Amino acid sequence: MGKESHVLVVFPHPDDEAFGVSGTIASHTKNGTPVTYACLTLGEMGRNLGNPPFATRESLPLIRKQELINAAKAIGIQDLRMLGYRDKTVEFEDEEALANDISAIIAETQPSLIITFYPGYSVHPDHDATGAAVIRAVKSMPKEKRPRLHCVAFSNNCIEELGEPDIMNDVSAVADQKIAAMKAHLSQTQFMISDTEEKLNSKDPQVMARINTERFWTYQI
Repeated sequence: MGKESHVLVVFPHPDDEAFGVSGTIASHTKNGTPVTYACLTLGEMGRNLGNPPFATRESLPLIRKQELINAAKAIGIQDLRMLGYRDKTVEFEDEEALANDISAIIAETQPSLIITFYPGYSVHPDHDATGAAVIRAVKSMPKEKRPRLHCVAFSNNCIEELGEPDIMNDVSAVADQKIAAMKAHLSQTQFMISDTEEKLNSKDPQVMARINTERFWTYQI
């Protein structure tokens, strides 16, 4: 990973950062690069309530907010923004207003790199809407001032239609921090984290590849 002046991460839900990009984030913060994470919602409509359940529909937003704070701390994020949008409704937000909110953060932080979802290839409507809003915001900037865009895609057709990832980051040096970020989202990961750790300990090649490598597609505007 090259040295960046500032990295801006924009995702809609707590835990979106943990699985696919927390190693990349931790690598940047370890190198002294400031990282801002703008999380649009508190994931209050998430289906998981812990295993066994320890959250209720009423308590889940506060629990997930604290989990997000804990995960950000695990990977060295010091600038965490919670934008207050409602979970599972991002696709219905006014597109221009959402892009303007993101544009304001870009103008403030002046990132050289933005990490977000690749619209159309990230499965969840909130994911696609967030990525589209980021791209709209960047498109509104003068070409010479636009940050680079590294996008996460994981739909079944992403490789078929987008080709192989443009960027493969080896994050094995910060794998412990990545696991810590995943563990921080206890309400969402409790059911699977022990299995993941067991497979890591047994050197399961698929799980090791998933933890130690993070992939991105560049988005050309």
